[in-house]
Amino acid sequence: MAATQSHIRLAQDLHPRLLRFFTRFPPSTITGATQPSAAPVQIASNTSSMDPNATTSTTTAEPSDAPTYPRNRNPFLAFKNPSTGNWHAPHYSLRRQAELFKLAIAYDVLPLMPHSPKHPEIKEQKRIDNGLRVQGTGIGKKVKGKLWERTLKGRLEERKKAMEGMPEMIRQWKERGHGRGWKKWPK
Repeated sequence: MAATQSHIRLAQDLHPRLLRFFTRFPPSTITGATQPSAAPVQIASNTSSMDPNATTSTTTAEPSDAPTYPRNRNPFLAFKNPSTGNWHAPHYSLRRQAELFKLAIAYDVLPLMPHSPKHPEIKEQKRIDNGLRVQGTGIGKKVKGKLWERTLKGRLEERKKAMEGMPEMIRQWKERGHGRGWKKWPK
């Protein structure tokens, strides 16, 4: 009895959007793990009690009001109807799911929310599993870059070699004369 009153008090304090969500899709922790599905009904049919060759057969039939898909399906995930094979979109878009989860965090009812790609714990786990997905940041990966970025390393090495050999180059330039017979870099 006390648990019911605490649920009523919680429902009175909830945001209207969360209240509508929980009214339409009650959490499994409150209503039970699963809702019992309708059991098939045994129907006996006798063709005639006078006919000695008649056989008695029993068939199973679903009640007419039973749905072809489970009522307690997750409103945040796509669903494939088993009887038709058609896929049905999630009841809530990803944007609306994110908004509901923000409200659930604000009102401390996150454990009551169903599984979703926008659930903060699932998002955090994805971030841990995938890491930083930036092109070229992995081991052995390279970013294409601009032409000047790709050739920068070679040009810096060439400059370094030129600077190290500069005293010898200056000596040769002075020997041969100012520009006469000079074939080396720099021109």
